[in-house]
Amino acid sequence: MSSLEKIGPQVGSTLENYVAVCEALPSLQDVPSSESQNLFIRKLNMCSLLFDFSDPITNLNKKDVKRRMLLELVDYMTSVNSKFSEIAMQEITKMLSANLFRSLPSSNHDNKFLGDVYDPEDDEPTKEPSWPHLQIVYEFLLRFVSSSETDPKLAKRYIDQSFVLRLLDLFYSEDQREREYLKTIIHRIYGKFMVHRPFIRKAINNIFYSFISETEKHNGIAELLEILGSIINGFTLPLKEEHKLFLVRALIPLHRPKCMSAYHQQLSYCITLFVEKDYKVADIIIRGLLKYWPLTNSSKEVMFLSELEEILEGTHTAEFQRCMVPLFHQIGRCVNSSHFQVLLSSFIVIIFVVEIDFTKLEA
Repeated sequence: MSSLEKIGPQVGSTLENYVAVCEALPSLQDVPSSESQNLFIRKLNMCSLLFDFSDPITNLNKKDVKRRMLLELVDYMTSVNSKFSEIAMQEITKMLSANLFRSLPSSNHDNKFLGDVYDPEDDEPTKEPSWPHLQIVYEFLLRFVSSSETDPKLAKRYIDQSFVLRLLDLFYSEDQREREYLKTIIHRIYGKFMVHRPFIRKAINNIFYSFISETEKHNGIAELLEILGSIINGFTLPLKEEHKLFLVRALIPLHRPKCMSAYHQQLSYCITLFVEKDYKVADIIIRGLLKYWPLTNSSKEVMFLSELEEILEGTHTAEFQRCMVPLFHQIGRCVNSSHFQVLLSSFIVIIFVVEIDFTKLEA
């Protein structure tokens, strides 16, 4: 008789008998390999039950039992030395979906007065109360996607477009810890599941379109741009028309929102990467910056000037000549600014342009 048969048939996974059922299951390390998959699946089922973390003092024992079982599943994911079966993958994604995909709480800054801009440095973000479980579930997903025992040809049936899209929806979470995990996981999925690459790029584009044209509210723009930085790095020449359209329709318009400071570093990096990949897009980018140039926001203007300096560093003569007249008209207005940092930054750009040896860039 196997160790699983000794504990009898699986008891209904209810909150009332949760601890008893979990503690009756042997450790994954203590069963022979022939029984490990069935036990693994039973533990996945037990970890699909959710507990209310809005009340920190209820179900403490049950929450701790689930936390320890989740940790055991993470360890198993690391030590497994055989390919995951289709049944296992199906149960894995069920457990992940049950824990991860949920309605996010309304954002604190959604309730601010109209016209106020959310500032992540000044406004306290909402922490996810279920993080003691959620963090381990994310770690489990990360290891599952990264595992050499996960066959992407089989796993793509379960880590499918719907699953990926629901992960992307979670970037709206105010909890930065969650967004950091999501960033790493989406990057790994992009690397492992080549079939999903066009879909992921398009889905991120759609998030940006919605953010720019409709809401200007999203907590994960910086993290999504970090993912795109890695994707852009992998672009080959000549740039595809899809990639140029993404630059023009999504990346450049991201300079418009008032909250650009929350993600400008990552945006500037992506823009500069495009110039490094293909200097011919520099003219398009500079004209795009001029289109969205801030008129009344001096701190944002300083960011534009700093980004402009980085773009000019990779700009060739022909591209510079196409946009230099409107460019210097704008710099001239900056020179007349009453804001000291804008004035200083504009002089730095002028000096930088004067010192550029465009002939070297042509080589």
